Amino acid sequence: MNNQRSVGVLLMTYGSPDTLDDVLPYMTNVYGGRTPDLELVQEFRRRYDLIGGSPLAQITLAQAVALGDELQRRHPEGPDFYTGAGMRFSPPYISDAMSSLASEGIDRLVCIIMSPQYSPILMSGYIKTVEEAQQRIEHQIATSVAGSWHRQPLFLQAVADRVNEALAQFPPRVRGDVQVLLTAHSMPKPVIEKEPNYIKDLHETATLVAALAGLPRERWQFCYQSAGHTPEEWLKPDFADIMPELAAAGRRHVLIAPVQFLADHLEILYDIEIGAREQAEQHGLIFMRASSLNTAPRFIGALADVVEGELASLPAKIPTPA
Repeated sequence: MNNQRSVGVLLMTYGSPDTLDDVLPYMTNVYGGRTPDLELVQEFRRRYDLIGGSPLAQITLAQAVALGDELQRRHPEGPDFYTGAGMRFSPPYISDAMSSLASEGIDRLVCIIMSPQYSPILMSGYIKTVEEAQQRIEHQIATSVAGSWHRQPLFLQAVADRVNEALAQFPPRVRGDVQVLLTAHSMPKPVIEKEPNYIKDLHETATLVAALAGLPRERWQFCYQSAGHTPEEWLKPDFADIMPELAAAGRRHVLIAPVQFLADHLEILYDIEIGAREQAEQHGLIFMRASSLNTAPRFIGALADVVEGELASLPAKIPTPA
């Protein structure tokens, strides 16, 4: 092993509670240390209980392992790659994951926020966490945090693959009539008014995925999901608004495919699999959701491409102080 050429790669995401007892401390972290409303905590405990807990941390760790294997396969002569996963609001925390990677003697670190569309405002917490963790590491590490990678070809193709795999499960006679809803997490309007490019990137992702999936324009729509439990106005349309419109227009089949979420978690397993399915069926629609990317090989290839792109901007070796 040549530690002078060792590279760390950290996948960073929001996090999730491990058990129902972890819901309160997790939500308290999300709320910046403020105790959330008890009724809200009970509602989220109910949701996590219904889905059997969130697999987000385990899947992100599995994505990191698969990514390490792919990078090492692409670079058999080195450098040595060490990969890990870190969460903002639950274990394993980003700072602990960075310390673990640093202990391997890495001199370069690529961090990827597991959201392809980048927002300086929304993602600033990740940047701050990385910078604070860096200050506690004893040796110097050249670090890069990837920006937006929503146009990454393998990522777009991986999502399109999931769309087409789901469409193939409908009977051939109705397949051409399935309405596809490409979704992203809703945001409060006051936040997004300061960040219009983020919404533009979400729409662009949906448009590119639809084109790769071969969807005619009348067959797909972009919409939001998972609006928060706060009083301000959140972005519309939500898929809950679209279900009755589809039924009124004579549609009978609907497929939901997120273009932002990269792994199974609460927003997939509850908000879509349970919530959206119930809403669709209430309006007489036959419902299906596209499988999450998780560790799909093409998606792991996309992450490897992102890492290689970031490494190109980092020095090959940190100079030793004189």
